[in-house]
Amino acid sequence: MKDNFSRQSDAYAKFRPVYPPELFNFIFETVNHFARAWDCGTGNGQVAQVLATRFQQVEATDISEPQLAKAAQKNNIRYSLQSAEKADFPSDHFDLITVGQAVHWFDHGPYYHKVKDVLKPGGVLAEFGYQLFRSSPAINAVIDRFYQEIIGPYWDKERMHIDDAYARIPFPFDGLPTPEFQMSYAWSFAQLIGYLSTWSSVQHYIQEKKEDPISLIEEELAAAWGKGEEQEIRFRILLRIGRL
Repeated sequence: MKDNFSRQSDAYAKFRPVYPPELFNFIFETVNHFARAWDCGTGNGQVAQVLATRFQQVEATDISEPQLAKAAQKNNIRYSLQSAEKADFPSDHFDLITVGQAVHWFDHGPYYHKVKDVLKPGGVLAEFGYQLFRSSPAINAVIDRFYQEIIGPYWDKERMHIDDAYARIPFPFDGLPTPEFQMSYAWSFAQLIGYLSTWSSVQHYIQEKKEDPISLIEEELAAAWGKGEEQEIRFRILLRIGRL
């Protein structure tokens, strides 16, 4: 598992979108017991905090210490610096395992071996994430050029799994039927720029070229956006759920 988000952990905590309650309500409806959950690749604990409202105990793991340092603390969440593939938990331990916007980074063979070991019989694995956002046609045109041409070469190869909706990631479970979910926001221009700064490809570009690639499109994007206005930003949510 790669650590691509420690460097921008402050921006990540501030600007990353938040999954809607409807998504979690659907996941919880598939769960039979609410003793223990594992949020794998927890980042700043966004998902773990929701799990903590329903589960007696939540284990939340990540390989980024700066990300974990930003996570909100709750009495029934235990954060630990562990990888998805080698996390140290007992067998048959969890009623639910969640992975939010992280499964594409994992070494999938060892990861699924670990999941099958620590998930209780009848337990549920829910993997979810979100694709490139959509907005107005004018904004989309600028973002698509930025995404594909300017920072395209700086995406890690694992990004393809987001673009093709996890189609090439194995899922060794009987999948449950899932509805379509999306996240929709009214964002300011500053929020959009903040969100773009969290992209790992943007950080890779800055490391190599010593300049911020967002500056190359900021004027054009602002013109497409409109002065002082909020714009609708929509993310399609990817969701896979299986039962052991």
